[in-house]
Amino acid sequence: MVALHRDEPRILGPLPGPRSKAWLERDGRVMSPSYTRAYPLVVRRARGAMVEDMDGNRFLDYTAGIAVTNVGHSHPRVVEAIARQSRRLIHMSGTDFYYAPQVRLAERLAEATPGAFPKRVFFTNSGTESVEAALKLSRIHTGRPKVIAFLRSFHGRTYGALSLTASRPVHRRGFSPLPSGVHHARFNDLESVRALLKTVCPPEDTAAIFVEPIQGEGGYVIPDDDFLPGLRALCDEHKILLVLDEIQSGFGRTGKLFASEHWGVAGDIVCLAKGIANGLPLGAIVARADVMDWPSGSHASTFGGNPVACAAALASLRLIEKKYRRNAAERGEQLVEGLRRLTSHLAIVREVRGKGLMIGVEFQDEVGEPAPELRDRVIDAAFHRGLLLLPCGPSTLRFCPPLCLTERQVEIGLELFGKALDGVGSPKRTAR
Repeated sequence: MVALHRDEPRILGPLPGPRSKAWLERDGRVMSPSYTRAYPLVVRRARGAMVEDMDGNRFLDYTAGIAVTNVGHSHPRVVEAIARQSRRLIHMSGTDFYYAPQVRLAERLAEATPGAFPKRVFFTNSGTESVEAALKLSRIHTGRPKVIAFLRSFHGRTYGALSLTASRPVHRRGFSPLPSGVHHARFNDLESVRALLKTVCPPEDTAAIFVEPIQGEGGYVIPDDDFLPGLRALCDEHKILLVLDEIQSGFGRTGKLFASEHWGVAGDIVCLAKGIANGLPLGAIVARADVMDWPSGSHASTFGGNPVACAAALASLRLIEKKYRRNAAERGEQLVEGLRRLTSHLAIVREVRGKGLMIGVEFQDEVGEPAPELRDRVIDAAFHRGLLLLPCGPSTLRFCPPLCLTERQVEIGLELFGKALDGVGSPKRTAR
Protein backbone atom coordinates (compact mmCIF):
# COMPACT_ATOMS: atom_id res chain seq x y z
CA MET A 1 0.00 0.00 0.00
CA VAL A 2 1.14 3.56 -0.73
CA ALA A 3 2.10 5.43 2.43
CA LEU A 4 -0.70 7.69 3.63
CA HIS A 5 1.66 10.32 4.98
CA ARG A 6 2.06 11.67 1.46
CA ASP A 7 0.30 15.01 1.00
CA GLU A 8 -0.98 14.66 -2.55
CA PRO A 9 -4.44 13.22 -3.19
CA ARG A 10 -4.63 10.50 -5.82
CA ILE A 11 -7.77 9.70 -7.81
CA LEU A 12 -7.33 6.54 -9.88
CA GLY A 13 -10.62 6.51 -11.77
CA PRO A 14 -14.33 7.40 -11.63
CA LEU A 15 -15.78 7.72 -8.13
CA PRO A 16 -17.01 5.62 -6.49
CA GLY A 17 -14.78 2.78 -7.61
CA PRO A 18 -15.98 -0.85 -7.92
CA ARG A 19 -15.05 -1.94 -4.37
CA SER A 20 -16.65 1.15 -2.87
CA LYS A 21 -19.79 0.54 -4.95
CA ALA A 22 -20.08 -2.97 -3.54
CA TRP A 23 -19.94 -1.61 0.02
CA LEU A 24 -22.44 1.12 -0.79
CA GLU A 25 -24.89 -1.55 -1.97
CA ARG A 26 -24.41 -3.53 1.25
CA ASP A 27 -24.83 -0.37 3.31
CA GLY A 28 -28.05 0.50 1.47
CA ARG A 29 -29.62 -2.81 2.49
CA VAL A 30 -28.98 -2.60 6.25
CA MET A 31 -28.18 0.94 7.43
CA SER A 32 -30.66 3.53 8.68
CA PRO A 33 -31.88 5.97 6.00
CA SER A 34 -31.65 8.78 8.57
CA TYR A 35 -27.88 9.10 8.08
CA THR A 36 -26.69 12.04 5.99
CA ARG A 37 -23.95 11.20 3.51
CA ALA A 38 -22.57 14.07 1.44
CA TYR A 39 -20.89 11.84 -1.19
CA PRO A 40 -20.06 8.14 -1.78
CA LEU A 41 -16.83 7.88 0.23
CA VAL A 42 -16.16 4.42 1.72
CA VAL A 43 -13.14 4.81 4.00
CA ARG A 44 -10.59 2.01 4.30
CA ARG A 45 -7.94 3.76 6.37
CA ALA A 46 -6.72 7.22 7.36
CA ARG A 47 -3.58 8.84 8.75
CA GLY A 48 -2.96 12.46 9.67
CA ALA A 49 -5.01 14.55 7.23
CA MET A 50 -5.14 11.85 4.53
CA VAL A 51 -7.91 9.33 3.86
CA GLU A 52 -7.92 6.31 1.52
CA ASP A 53 -11.04 4.63 0.16
CA MET A 54 -11.64 0.97 -0.67
CA ASP A 55 -10.29 1.40 -4.20
CA GLY A 56 -7.01 3.05 -3.25
CA ASN A 57 -8.10 6.62 -4.01
CA ARG A 58 -6.41 9.06 -1.63
CA PHE A 59 -8.09 12.23 -0.33
CA LEU A 60 -7.04 15.31 1.61
CA ASP A 61 -9.44 15.46 4.55
CA TYR A 62 -10.79 18.90 5.43
CA THR A 63 -13.54 17.40 7.64
CA ALA A 64 -11.63 15.61 10.45
CA GLY A 65 -14.63 13.31 10.86
CA ILE A 66 -16.82 16.38 11.56
CA ALA A 67 -14.22 18.22 13.68
CA VAL A 68 -13.33 15.13 15.74
CA THR A 69 -9.83 13.88 14.83
CA ASN A 70 -8.18 17.13 15.90
CA VAL A 71 -4.64 15.74 16.17
CA GLY A 72 -5.08 13.76 12.96
CA HIS A 73 -6.34 10.32 12.04
CA SER A 74 -4.62 7.50 13.93
CA HIS A 75 -1.97 9.70 15.51
CA PRO A 76 0.76 7.30 16.70
CA ARG A 77 0.82 8.70 20.24
CA VAL A 78 -2.94 8.36 20.58
CA VAL A 79 -2.82 4.84 19.12
CA GLU A 80 -0.06 3.96 21.59
CA ALA A 81 -2.09 5.31 24.51
CA ILE A 82 -5.15 3.32 23.40
CA ALA A 83 -3.15 0.10 23.02
CA ARG A 84 -1.38 0.51 26.35
CA GLN A 85 -4.62 1.19 28.24
CA SER A 86 -6.57 -1.58 26.47
CA ARG A 87 -4.00 -4.13 27.61
CA ARG A 88 -4.48 -2.95 31.19
CA LEU A 89 -8.20 -2.17 31.56
CA ILE A 90 -10.92 -1.67 28.93
CA HIS A 91 -14.00 -1.14 31.08
CA MET A 92 -15.12 -1.06 34.69
CA SER A 93 -17.78 1.76 34.67
CA GLY A 94 -16.84 4.98 36.39
CA THR A 95 -20.41 5.30 37.62
CA ASP A 96 -19.87 2.53 40.19
CA PHE A 97 -16.10 2.18 40.54
CA TYR A 98 -12.89 4.21 40.45
CA TYR A 99 -9.94 4.15 38.05
CA ALA A 100 -7.00 6.45 37.41
CA PRO A 101 -7.51 7.53 33.74
CA GLN A 102 -10.91 9.02 34.55
CA VAL A 103 -9.58 10.99 37.50
CA ARG A 104 -6.52 12.18 35.57
CA LEU A 105 -8.63 13.44 32.68
CA ALA A 106 -11.12 15.15 35.01
CA GLU A 107 -8.23 16.97 36.69
CA ARG A 108 -6.85 18.08 33.31
CA LEU A 109 -10.24 19.30 32.06
CA ALA A 110 -10.93 21.20 35.26
CA GLU A 111 -7.57 22.90 34.85
CA ALA A 112 -7.85 23.55 31.11
CA THR A 113 -11.38 24.98 30.81
CA PRO A 114 -11.70 28.74 31.37
CA GLY A 115 -12.47 30.02 34.86
CA ALA A 116 -10.30 30.30 37.98
CA PHE A 117 -12.67 28.48 40.31
CA PRO A 118 -13.10 24.89 41.57
CA LYS A 119 -14.79 22.59 39.05
CA ARG A 120 -16.27 19.14 38.78
CA VAL A 121 -16.60 16.87 35.74
CA PHE A 122 -19.27 14.47 34.52
CA PHE A 123 -18.35 12.16 31.63
CA THR A 124 -20.64 11.19 28.75
CA ASN A 125 -20.33 9.32 25.44
CA SER A 126 -21.19 12.11 22.99
CA GLY A 127 -22.03 15.75 22.48
CA THR A 128 -25.78 15.32 22.70
CA GLU A 129 -25.36 13.44 26.00
CA SER A 130 -23.23 16.31 27.32
CA VAL A 131 -26.01 18.75 26.49
CA GLU A 132 -28.60 16.47 28.10
CA ALA A 133 -26.50 16.36 31.27
CA ALA A 134 -26.06 20.15 31.29
CA LEU A 135 -29.79 20.67 30.81
CA LYS A 136 -30.65 18.39 33.73
CA LEU A 137 -27.96 19.89 35.95
CA SER A 138 -28.99 23.49 35.27
CA ARG A 139 -32.60 22.75 36.18
CA ILE A 140 -31.93 20.73 39.32
CA HIS A 141 -29.34 23.23 40.60
CA THR A 142 -31.47 26.34 40.08
CA GLY A 143 -34.90 24.83 40.61
CA ARG A 144 -36.02 26.84 37.58
CA PRO A 145 -37.85 25.33 34.57
CA LYS A 146 -37.08 27.62 31.63
CA VAL A 147 -34.06 27.69 29.33
CA ILE A 148 -32.95 30.04 26.54
CA ALA A 149 -31.15 28.86 23.42
CA PHE A 150 -30.62 30.44 19.99
CA LEU A 151 -32.04 30.15 16.51
CA ARG A 152 -29.79 28.17 14.14
CA SER A 153 -28.12 26.52 17.12
CA PHE A 154 -27.26 22.82 17.11
CA HIS A 155 -26.95 20.98 20.41
CA GLY A 156 -27.78 17.40 19.41
CA ARG A 157 -30.70 15.19 18.43
CA THR A 158 -31.81 13.39 21.61
CA TYR A 159 -35.02 14.80 23.06
CA GLY A 160 -33.66 17.26 25.61
CA ALA A 161 -30.88 18.44 23.31
CA LEU A 162 -33.30 18.59 20.38
CA SER A 163 -35.50 21.01 22.30
CA LEU A 164 -32.51 23.37 22.28
CA THR A 165 -31.49 22.69 18.66
CA ALA A 166 -32.97 25.13 16.15
CA SER A 167 -30.79 24.62 13.10
CA ARG A 168 -32.93 22.90 10.46
CA PRO A 169 -36.59 21.77 10.27
CA VAL A 170 -35.61 18.17 9.46
CA HIS A 171 -34.08 17.76 12.92
CA ARG A 172 -37.46 18.36 14.61
CA ARG A 173 -40.02 17.31 11.99
CA GLY A 174 -42.20 14.45 13.22
CA PHE A 175 -40.72 14.27 16.73
CA SER A 176 -43.10 16.51 18.66
CA PRO A 177 -43.96 17.06 21.42
CA LEU A 178 -40.50 18.06 22.61
CA PRO A 179 -39.67 18.86 26.24
CA SER A 180 -41.19 22.20 27.17
CA GLY A 181 -39.73 25.34 28.68
CA VAL A 182 -37.16 26.13 25.97
CA HIS A 183 -37.30 29.50 24.17
CA HIS A 184 -35.09 30.74 21.35
CA ALA A 185 -33.51 34.15 20.86
CA ARG A 186 -31.61 35.43 17.83
CA PHE A 187 -27.90 34.61 17.90
CA ASN A 188 -25.62 37.61 18.25
CA ASP A 189 -28.55 39.77 19.43
CA LEU A 190 -28.52 40.71 23.11
CA GLU A 191 -31.75 42.68 22.77
CA SER A 192 -33.49 39.51 21.62
CA VAL A 193 -32.37 37.82 24.86
CA ARG A 194 -33.49 40.77 26.97
CA ALA A 195 -36.89 40.65 25.27
CA LEU A 196 -37.34 37.01 26.33
CA LEU A 197 -36.31 37.83 29.91
CA LYS A 198 -38.92 40.59 29.98
CA THR A 199 -41.72 38.40 28.57
CA VAL A 200 -41.86 34.60 28.43
CA CYS A 201 -38.63 33.83 30.36
CA PRO A 202 -38.64 35.94 33.52
CA PRO A 203 -35.25 35.63 35.24
CA GLU A 204 -36.68 33.99 38.35
CA ASP A 205 -37.95 31.15 36.12
CA THR A 206 -34.89 30.85 33.83
CA ALA A 207 -32.27 28.23 34.71
CA ALA A 208 -29.72 28.71 31.92
CA ILE A 209 -28.74 30.20 28.61
CA PHE A 210 -27.19 27.64 26.22
CA VAL A 211 -24.94 29.07 23.53
CA GLU A 212 -22.26 27.96 21.06
CA PRO A 213 -19.39 30.49 21.18
CA ILE A 214 -19.25 30.03 17.40
CA GLN A 215 -22.31 28.48 15.80
CA GLY A 216 -21.34 25.21 14.12
CA GLU A 217 -24.12 23.51 12.17
CA GLY A 218 -25.80 26.91 11.92
CA GLY A 219 -23.16 28.07 9.46
CA TYR A 220 -19.87 28.72 11.29
CA VAL A 221 -21.22 32.07 12.48
CA ILE A 222 -18.87 34.21 14.60
CA PRO A 223 -20.56 36.66 17.00
CA ASP A 224 -19.68 40.30 17.56
CA ASP A 225 -17.12 40.92 20.28
CA ASP A 226 -19.71 42.19 22.78
CA PHE A 227 -22.11 39.23 22.46
CA LEU A 228 -20.62 36.56 24.75
CA PRO A 229 -19.45 39.10 27.39
CA GLY A 230 -22.95 40.57 27.24
CA LEU A 231 -24.51 37.16 27.87
CA ARG A 232 -22.11 36.63 30.79
CA ALA A 233 -23.17 39.98 32.29
CA LEU A 234 -26.89 39.17 31.89
CA CYS A 235 -26.43 35.78 33.54
CA ASP A 236 -24.49 37.30 36.43
CA GLU A 237 -27.13 39.99 36.89
CA HIS A 238 -30.02 37.53 37.06
CA LYS A 239 -28.24 34.50 38.60
CA ILE A 240 -28.78 32.48 35.42
CA LEU A 241 -26.28 29.78 34.44
CA LEU A 242 -24.29 30.34 31.24
CA VAL A 243 -23.79 27.01 29.44
CA LEU A 244 -21.14 27.09 26.72
CA ASP A 245 -21.44 24.40 24.04
CA GLU A 246 -17.80 23.94 22.98
CA ILE A 247 -18.48 20.55 21.40
CA GLN A 248 -17.40 21.58 17.89
CA SER A 249 -15.31 24.64 18.75
CA GLY A 250 -13.18 23.18 21.54
CA PHE A 251 -9.80 21.45 21.86
CA GLY A 252 -7.71 23.82 19.76
CA ARG A 253 -10.07 24.03 16.80
CA THR A 254 -10.08 27.88 16.76
CA GLY A 255 -6.40 28.37 17.65
CA LYS A 256 -7.19 28.57 21.35
CA LEU A 257 -8.01 25.58 23.51
CA PHE A 258 -11.63 26.77 23.75
CA ALA A 259 -13.36 29.30 21.51
CA SER A 260 -14.77 31.25 24.45
CA GLU A 261 -11.20 32.28 25.29
CA HIS A 262 -11.27 34.63 22.29
CA TRP A 263 -13.76 36.76 24.26
CA GLY A 264 -12.45 36.13 27.79
CA VAL A 265 -15.65 34.41 28.91
CA ALA A 266 -15.97 31.45 31.28
CA GLY A 267 -19.11 29.33 31.46
CA ASP A 268 -20.79 27.98 34.56
CA ILE A 269 -21.10 24.72 32.62
CA VAL A 270 -19.06 23.78 29.53
CA CYS A 271 -20.21 20.98 27.19
CA LEU A 272 -17.46 18.96 25.50
CA ALA A 273 -17.19 16.07 23.01
CA LYS A 274 -16.00 15.62 19.38
CA GLY A 275 -12.27 16.48 19.55
CA ILE A 276 -11.87 15.40 23.17
CA ALA A 277 -10.66 11.84 22.42
CA ASN A 278 -9.67 12.09 18.74
CA GLY A 279 -12.27 9.64 17.49
CA LEU A 280 -13.19 7.54 20.50
CA PRO A 281 -16.70 8.08 21.91
CA LEU A 282 -16.33 10.48 24.84
CA GLY A 283 -17.89 13.68 26.07
CA ALA A 284 -18.03 15.66 29.28
CA ILE A 285 -19.51 18.59 31.10
CA VAL A 286 -17.24 20.70 33.27
CA ALA A 287 -19.13 22.80 35.81
CA ARG A 288 -18.43 25.09 38.70
CA ALA A 289 -18.09 22.86 41.76
CA ASP A 290 -20.90 24.70 43.54
CA VAL A 291 -23.16 24.15 40.51
CA MET A 292 -22.53 20.42 40.14
CA ASP A 293 -24.39 19.64 43.37
CA TRP A 294 -26.88 17.02 42.18
CA PRO A 295 -27.32 14.03 44.53
CA SER A 296 -25.87 10.57 44.04
CA GLY A 297 -27.88 8.54 41.54
CA SER A 298 -29.57 11.54 39.91
CA HIS A 299 -27.52 11.14 36.72
CA ALA A 300 -25.05 8.51 35.56
CA SER A 301 -23.52 6.78 32.51
CA THR A 302 -22.33 3.19 32.10
CA PHE A 303 -19.69 3.99 29.48
CA GLY A 304 -19.04 7.70 30.03
CA GLY A 305 -15.40 8.15 31.03
CA ASN A 306 -14.37 4.76 29.67
CA PRO A 307 -10.69 4.19 30.58
CA VAL A 308 -9.53 3.64 26.99
CA ALA A 309 -11.33 6.77 25.78
CA CYS A 310 -9.86 8.74 28.70
CA ALA A 311 -6.36 7.56 27.80
CA ALA A 312 -6.89 8.71 24.21
CA ALA A 313 -8.16 12.07 25.45
CA LEU A 314 -5.16 12.62 27.72
CA ALA A 315 -2.76 11.88 24.86
CA SER A 316 -4.72 14.15 22.48
CA LEU A 317 -4.87 17.02 24.96
CA ARG A 318 -1.11 16.91 25.48
CA LEU A 319 -0.52 17.08 21.73
CA ILE A 320 -2.99 19.94 21.24
CA GLU A 321 -1.52 22.04 24.03
CA LYS A 322 2.08 21.37 23.08
CA LYS A 323 1.87 21.71 19.30
CA TYR A 324 -1.38 21.69 17.40
CA ARG A 325 -3.21 24.63 18.99
CA ARG A 326 -0.54 26.99 17.66
CA ASN A 327 -0.50 25.20 14.31
CA ALA A 328 -4.29 25.64 14.03
CA ALA A 329 -3.89 29.40 14.42
CA GLU A 330 -1.09 29.60 11.84
CA ARG A 331 -2.61 27.28 9.26
CA GLY A 332 -6.02 28.87 9.80
CA GLU A 333 -4.64 32.30 8.99
CA GLN A 334 -3.00 30.88 5.87
CA LEU A 335 -6.21 29.15 4.79
CA VAL A 336 -8.46 32.18 5.35
CA GLU A 337 -6.11 34.44 3.39
CA GLY A 338 -5.98 31.93 0.55
CA LEU A 339 -9.76 31.46 0.47
CA ARG A 340 -10.37 35.19 0.38
CA ARG A 341 -7.84 35.55 -2.41
CA LEU A 342 -9.57 32.76 -4.37
CA THR A 343 -13.11 34.05 -3.90
CA SER A 344 -12.85 37.85 -3.69
CA HIS A 345 -13.84 38.23 -7.35
CA LEU A 346 -16.66 35.64 -7.28
CA ALA A 347 -20.28 36.81 -7.08
CA ILE A 348 -21.37 33.45 -5.64
CA VAL A 349 -19.36 33.89 -2.41
CA ARG A 350 -20.87 36.16 0.20
CA GLU A 351 -18.22 35.81 2.90
CA VAL A 352 -15.21 33.89 4.16
CA ARG A 353 -15.11 33.82 7.97
CA GLY A 354 -13.47 31.83 10.72
CA LYS A 355 -11.08 31.46 13.61
CA GLY A 356 -8.22 28.98 13.52
CA LEU A 357 -9.26 25.92 11.54
CA MET A 358 -12.99 26.53 11.98
CA ILE A 359 -13.69 28.35 8.72
CA GLY A 360 -16.84 28.87 6.66
CA VAL A 361 -17.34 29.98 3.06
CA GLU A 362 -20.92 31.20 2.53
CA PHE A 363 -22.48 30.94 -0.94
CA GLN A 364 -25.24 33.08 -2.44
CA ASP A 365 -27.24 33.28 -5.67
CA GLU A 366 -27.52 36.19 -8.09
CA VAL A 367 -29.91 38.11 -5.81
CA GLY A 368 -27.95 37.48 -2.61
CA GLU A 369 -30.09 34.63 -1.23
CA PRO A 370 -28.59 31.42 0.22
CA ALA A 371 -27.50 28.97 -2.48
CA PRO A 372 -27.36 25.49 -0.93
CA GLU A 373 -27.51 23.62 -4.25
CA LEU A 374 -24.54 25.58 -5.57
CA ARG A 375 -22.64 24.94 -2.33
CA ASP A 376 -23.35 21.23 -2.61
CA ARG A 377 -22.13 21.13 -6.22
CA VAL A 378 -18.84 22.66 -5.12
CA ILE A 379 -18.50 20.02 -2.38
CA ASP A 380 -19.14 17.25 -4.93
CA ALA A 381 -16.67 18.75 -7.40
CA ALA A 382 -14.04 18.93 -4.64
CA PHE A 383 -14.64 15.27 -3.73
CA HIS A 384 -14.01 14.15 -7.30
CA ARG A 385 -10.72 16.04 -7.22
CA GLY A 386 -9.59 14.48 -3.92
CA LEU A 387 -10.65 17.10 -1.33
CA LEU A 388 -13.15 16.21 1.41
CA LEU A 389 -15.46 19.01 2.57
CA LEU A 390 -18.79 19.27 4.40
CA PRO A 391 -21.74 21.70 4.44
CA CYS A 392 -23.27 23.59 7.33
CA GLY A 393 -25.95 26.25 7.75
CA PRO A 394 -28.26 27.29 4.91
CA SER A 395 -25.46 27.62 2.33
CA THR A 396 -22.07 27.55 4.04
CA LEU A 397 -19.20 25.21 3.22
CA ARG A 398 -17.14 24.36 6.30
CA PHE A 399 -13.39 23.86 6.51
CA CYS A 400 -12.51 21.94 9.67
CA PRO A 401 -9.39 19.88 8.85
CA PRO A 402 -7.23 18.13 11.44
CA LEU A 403 -5.08 20.57 13.40
CA CYS A 404 -1.95 18.75 12.18
CA LEU A 405 -2.53 20.21 8.69
CA THR A 406 0.75 21.27 7.07
CA GLU A 407 1.54 24.42 5.13
CA ARG A 408 1.82 22.30 1.97
CA GLN A 409 -1.57 20.67 2.62
CA VAL A 410 -3.16 24.11 2.88
CA GLU A 411 -1.68 24.99 -0.52
CA ILE A 412 -2.98 21.74 -2.01
CA GLY A 413 -6.42 22.26 -0.49
CA LEU A 414 -6.65 25.77 -1.91
CA GLU A 415 -5.61 24.54 -5.34
CA LEU A 416 -8.23 21.77 -5.33
CA PHE A 417 -10.93 24.11 -4.00
CA GLY A 418 -10.14 26.60 -6.74
CA LYS A 419 -10.52 23.86 -9.36
CA ALA A 420 -13.83 22.83 -7.80
CA LEU A 421 -15.10 26.41 -8.07
CA ASP A 422 -14.02 26.53 -11.69
CA GLY A 423 -15.73 23.18 -12.27
CA VAL A 424 -19.17 24.53 -11.31
CA GLY A 425 -18.75 27.69 -13.40
CA SER A 426 -18.33 30.55 -10.95
CA PRO A 427 -19.63 33.93 -12.17
CA LYS A 428 -17.42 36.92 -11.49
CA ARG A 429 -18.48 39.96 -9.50
CA THR A 430 -19.64 42.89 -11.61
CA ALA A 431 -17.49 46.01 -11.47
CA ARG A 432 -18.97 49.03 -9.73
